[in-house]
Amino acid sequence: MAKLVLYHYPTSPFSRKVRILLAEKGIEFTLKQENFWERRRMFLALNPAAQVPVLQEFDVNNKQTYLVSDSVAICEYLEERYNGISFIGDDIFERAEARRLSGWFNNKFYYEVTKLIVDEKIYKFLRNQGEPNSNCIRAAKTNIKDHLDYISFLLRSRKWLAGEKFTIADITAASQLSVLDFLGDVDWERNPDVKEWYCLIKSRPSFRQLFDDVIPGFEPSKYYKSLDF
Repeated sequence: MAKLVLYHYPTSPFSRKVRILLAEKGIEFTLKQENFWERRRMFLALNPAAQVPVLQEFDVNNKQTYLVSDSVAICEYLEERYNGISFIGDDIFERAEARRLSGWFNNKFYYEVTKLIVDEKIYKFLRNQGEPNSNCIRAAKTNIKDHLDYISFLLRSRKWLAGEKFTIADITAASQLSVLDFLGDVDWERNPDVKEWYCLIKSRPSFRQLFDDVIPGFEPSKYYKSLDF
């Protein structure tokens, strides 16, 4: 028997990705919100990088505690440790494509879009660092158009991003978009096929847990919790 605790922050797309995967795999876990920018000493002992998410697993049988940080490492850990449906892919080619696209959204999309908007709109506010930089936000809103077009391109020949199966690639992309959706910074009408894909993911029970997140000082966009928007 094992008890899992996930240290997270609601607007971390990487935390959201792990939360969705845990729910998809039917693994029970406890959430602990961590204001990671405060660099709390006890949290630094768990992850010296002071980043979320961090997964802490208590194995009751052998009385061991395991710590895994970094969302990619956590997702791989969950895939290897827990049996059931695989969200990496069924063969070597599917796994390669799922990992490639996960890397795209973990890195390229995050640094070109999500980080620019979330840092300026949310973390600056929470850290009392002044007003958002409009140039950063403008750049992110320009960049996201190319990314949405790329998702649209993939969906023309596939049911899901990496192929015919729902994988970690879809979870990773939707996690990034969900934070922007909370802020109302996605023009869903520009790419109807991307909107339809996102609606399918948004309607999954694993995704709905995100709707209960509370971020002090912020209200979700009017359509954030709507499954038909």
